[in-house]
Amino acid sequence: MDLLLALDQGTTSSRTIAFDREGRIVAQAQREFTQHFPQPGWVEHDAEEIWQTQRATLVDVLRQLGPAVRRVRALGVTNQRETTVVWERATGQAVHRVLVWQDRRAEEACAQWRDQGLQPRAHALTGLRLDAYFSAGKLRWLLDHVAGLRARAEAGELAFGTIDAWLLYRLTGGRVHATDVSNAARTLLWDLRAGSWCDELLRAFDLPAAWLPAVYPSSHPFGELDPAVLQAPDLELPPLPISGMAGDQQAALFGQACFDAGLAKNTYGTGCFLLLHTGRQVAVSQHGLLATATAQPPGQGASFALEGSVFVGGAVVQWLRDGLRAIRASAEVQALAESVPDAGGVVLVPAFTGLGAPHWQPRASGALVGLTRGTTMAHIARAALESIAFQSAELLQAMNADAQANGAGGVRELRVDGGAAVNDLLMQFQADLLGIPVLRPAVTETTALGAAWLAGLQAGVYAGLDELRALWRLQRRFEPQRPRAWAEAQMARWQQAVRQVLTGVEPAALAPSD
Repeated sequence: MDLLLALDQGTTSSRTIAFDREGRIVAQAQREFTQHFPQPGWVEHDAEEIWQTQRATLVDVLRQLGPAVRRVRALGVTNQRETTVVWERATGQAVHRVLVWQDRRAEEACAQWRDQGLQPRAHALTGLRLDAYFSAGKLRWLLDHVAGLRARAEAGELAFGTIDAWLLYRLTGGRVHATDVSNAARTLLWDLRAGSWCDELLRAFDLPAAWLPAVYPSSHPFGELDPAVLQAPDLELPPLPISGMAGDQQAALFGQACFDAGLAKNTYGTGCFLLLHTGRQVAVSQHGLLATATAQPPGQGASFALEGSVFVGGAVVQWLRDGLRAIRASAEVQALAESVPDAGGVVLVPAFTGLGAPHWQPRASGALVGLTRGTTMAHIARAALESIAFQSAELLQAMNADAQANGAGGVRELRVDGGAAVNDLLMQFQADLLGIPVLRPAVTETTALGAAWLAGLQAGVYAGLDELRALWRLQRRFEPQRPRAWAEAQMARWQQAVRQVLTGVEPAALAPSD
C-alpha cells in the first residue's frame, strides 16, 4: 500500500508522520525545540534548530519504516504560520532568530500604519488586519533593526519565507525558494482576489519584493528531497517528491474534509483557530474575523475561508503546568478540573499576548476574576479549560453573524482537532456553549493528514476530493446537553470578564475595530 509522509512543524515541536492510503498513522516521531523570550512580548526560535529537529524526525520515521520506505510516494509540509525567517541565499544561514507568530515587537510599526489610515485598504486587499501577528510587520522590524539588511534584501542576497519555505529550501538543498497560497495569505502582503503579491502594500510598508518566494497552489510539484541533506547514508530512498504544502490551519481544514462552503473546523493547539469554508467568495467580516485563502488542491481554483484566531488556547494548560506548577503533565488537567463540579464562579481571560479575534486588542493582559476564599487550584484549572471554549464560542458567534450577512447559513456542526481536542470535558463544554454538535474524528492529527492528502493528490495516490471525503471517519460526537439559557448565562459571565480586562487597557492603546 502507498505511504505518504507529512512534516508538521509546529510552534513548540517538529514532527514527522507517515500515513497509509487510508489515513492511518504507521510511524511518527517528534522533537521539541527551544523557545526564546528575550523581552516581554518577544518570542523567537532558532531557524537552524527548527531544521535540525525536523530533519531528525524525518530520519527517525524513515528508519522506522524499514523496507516499507520504498512505498513512500510523496511528502507534504505543514507549518506554524506567519512565523518569519530571513536567510542568506548563498549560505542558507538565517540572518536573525525566527520571529514567531506570537511575537508582538512589530506592534509599533503596525500602529503607525493604522495611524496613516492604511487599515481599511490593507483589510480589503488581504482580508487581514494591521497586526503584529502577521509577517509584514515582523519584516519591517528586521529591516529597521538589523544593520545592513535592507541593502542586502534589495540586492537579492536574502530570502524571506514562512517556515514552510524555509523547510522546502533546506529539503531541496537550497534549490527551491517557494511557498503556497495558504501561507502567502498570512503575510499581509498577498492580494487575495488577484492571487499575487501586492505591490501597493509593499510600497506602503516600505518592504522590498526581491526577497519574496514564488507562490504555487498547495498541491504542486514543489521539488524533490535531496537525500544528502538527511545526513543518513544508511537510508536507501526512492525519489521523493515534495508535492503538498499548506499552513497548519488550512491543512487542518483540508484534513477534516471541509472542502465545501459551510463546513467549519476548530483546532485546539497552542492557540485556537476556527475556520469556516466560504467557497469561491471572499467573505467580508464585520465582526473582527479574517478572510484567508484555503489550501488549493490540483485543478481547483482559489477558495477562501473566514478565520478567527485565539492566541492562547492549549497554551493555557502549559501555563498551569510550567507557570503555576498546578500539574506535572498536561494530561493531568482533565482529572484536576473534573474534581470540582464547576469553576466556582472563576473566569480566566488568558490574554497573555493580547486578545485576538474578535477583539484585536494587542495590549490587553490576562486576568483571573471571581476569586473567593473557597477557590482552589481545581477551580482555576477548570476555568483555564473553559477559557478555551469561551474564546472559541465568541469566534463562532462572530462567524455565524458574518456568514449570514454574506448570504450563507450558520455553522451547523463543528469538526475539532488538535492536542486539546482529546479532552472530553472541554469538548462537551464546547458543545454545550455552542448549541451544536462537536465532531471529533478518528484521526485527530488532521493538520499532518491534510498535508499528506495534498501531497497524495498531486502524486496520483488519490483520484480526487470525493475519495478523501469517504476517508474522513468520526470517533465521537458530542451533543449539546444544556439548555440555551444556561449557555447564554455562561457567555454573559465570560463577556463581563473580558470587559474588565479591556477596561484596564489605556484608551489610546486600543486598536481601532477596522
